[in-house]
Amino acid sequence: MAIGLINNTILKAGSSLTSLSTMHDQSVSFPTDDVVIPLTVFDKAAFDLHVAVLYAFKPPMPSNEVLKDALSKVLVYYPHLAGRFITDDLGRTCIILNNAGVRITETYIPSTLAEQLPFNPSKDVSHLLPPVEGVEELFQIQLNRYACGGLVIGETSHHRVADGQSMSSFFVAWARMVRGFDIDTLPYHDRFAVSQPRSPPNVEFDHPSIEFKKTVVNPDITPVFSSIETLIINYSTDFINKLKAKVLGENSNPHRRYSTFECLLSHTWKKVTQARGLDLEESTQVRVAVNGRARIKPAVPMEYFGNLVLWAYPTLKVKELLHESHSYVAKAIHDEVIRVDSRYFKSFIDFGASTDVGNTEGEELEATAPEFGNTLCPNLEVDSWLRFQFHDLDFGGGSPCAFFPPNIPVEGLIIFLPTCSEDGGVDVVISLLPEHVPLFRQISHSMDD
Repeated sequence: MAIGLINNTILKAGSSLTSLSTMHDQSVSFPTDDVVIPLTVFDKAAFDLHVAVLYAFKPPMPSNEVLKDALSKVLVYYPHLAGRFITDDLGRTCIILNNAGVRITETYIPSTLAEQLPFNPSKDVSHLLPPVEGVEELFQIQLNRYACGGLVIGETSHHRVADGQSMSSFFVAWARMVRGFDIDTLPYHDRFAVSQPRSPPNVEFDHPSIEFKKTVVNPDITPVFSSIETLIINYSTDFINKLKAKVLGENSNPHRRYSTFECLLSHTWKKVTQARGLDLEESTQVRVAVNGRARIKPAVPMEYFGNLVLWAYPTLKVKELLHESHSYVAKAIHDEVIRVDSRYFKSFIDFGASTDVGNTEGEELEATAPEFGNTLCPNLEVDSWLRFQFHDLDFGGGSPCAFFPPNIPVEGLIIFLPTCSEDGGVDVVISLLPEHVPLFRQISHSMDD
């Protein structure tokens, strides 16, 4: 499809950032007047890549100038997004709050948005997104304006700057600014306080082998990447209610309830395992993201801007997944998730304070987050965006009519999203090897064990 480039420029925060020097972030000496923020251990454990998301809005939508003006204003409250990565004198990766700006690309598409919806994740939508390779900007926006006045916002943000919870709050703040409102709750930026260790530190878990892995760099080894197909499966509200009733009916303890996420993950884990055709004696593991904001005691404000996620690792034999009930699998997920509690998070913080992540006994430590192109089979990587504030994202014409992460080429990566469909429910974005997709589509809505 022909797409016209209107503008490509750098947008900076609209006010001076000098007041930010009074924040309690951990600053370090650097030959500049700009504030320098070392990455926390949570940042270092996150994906080292740009995450892309598409948001589609039906007309009417405010003009690009209105959107850009509000973005410039809201960036004052989120200076990390307009900064850059640097390496300080101690060899640490840091974010310098220098207001170098965010990249804004504006395009025109000579068709209606309705003609392009719904988005097909298997089709190339790179023309709607800023590039993610070889860019120094930590945050980029592409405003794709359609002939009908509809708009698709393509955004990329570096995951080591902030997690999905943080970016969700940022987008809601931007939308409020577009509508003429102030930010209702200011972001919390005290990364030093969030990553402050106990005295004395007490590392109780094997974090170098759980959140990180020791690697030996071998330039002679070339990674093997597989072809991967991404699909979106919708589970309606009616399906979810029936699934939760099934899980409750199977449960020997009638007072125990499982969340929508736990029920849907138990179902999806079963179906993916069946579609993959794994050996019954093989083990399969799910790496489940756990938000630490409410788990750390005392709780960290939900407005914290940065990364504050760790992972639970429920593991089962294939024969358990296929032959045991949904309730059995949901319990296995639930039990592992609740183990990642305040004690675990604080142990991880103590580990980060007592270890120079990246250089331990001469061996490099790198995050266990998979790289693009990896095949995780027989395992899964799972994120839930169900509690993000997507339906509060209103620039003046209503909430998005579609949104999804378009570039998740990691086989076995699953993201749960609140659907934009009028029928409600949950969308599951999942990447699989092409040979496993037909069977998964066939059995994805079957509740038979």
